[in-house]
Amino acid sequence: VFFLWSECTGWCSGGCSAGGAMKFQPDVSSSRRKSRKAHFNASSSQRRIIMSSALSNELRKKHSVRSMPVRKDDEVSVVRGTYKGREGKVIQCYRKKWVIHIDRITREKQSGATVQVGIHPSKCVITKLKLDKDRRAILERKAPSKAKKGKYTEQDAAMQDVD
Repeated sequence: VFFLWSECTGWCSGGCSAGGAMKFQPDVSSSRRKSRKAHFNASSSQRRIIMSSALSNELRKKHSVRSMPVRKDDEVSVVRGTYKGREGKVIQCYRKKWVIHIDRITREKQSGATVQVGIHPSKCVITKLKLDKDRRAILERKAPSKAKKGKYTEQDAAMQDVD
């Protein structure tokens, strides 16, 4: 059987010219190593964005926004893990450890002291937002772009023909 060495056999990291999918943005790395380095060395402002939670169905319909960065005094519900189903108010966003602390979600240490259990925000759903002027501005900014997206309807197709 004839075999060309220029073909990618898959054992390489996909970096050869013959294999792998074409990159859409050549300036963005798809390297696991670089992605992890960027994630764990992220600044506090970048961590705020990464530490976002989905909004509950009611809030999603009301604000037409899918997710928001979690902040202190938001009310959240845990949807994954050991504490699934528990609800409470966010008492701390611990960006250094990538977790949030929720009131009434604690555990007892061997010494008898109670400590907060860190929950990753992606495992929570925001059920009540603490709205101030900055948060309202974020919702206003995010909502219009979300409202334009969606399924292409027959009505839209009919409107295209009018022009």
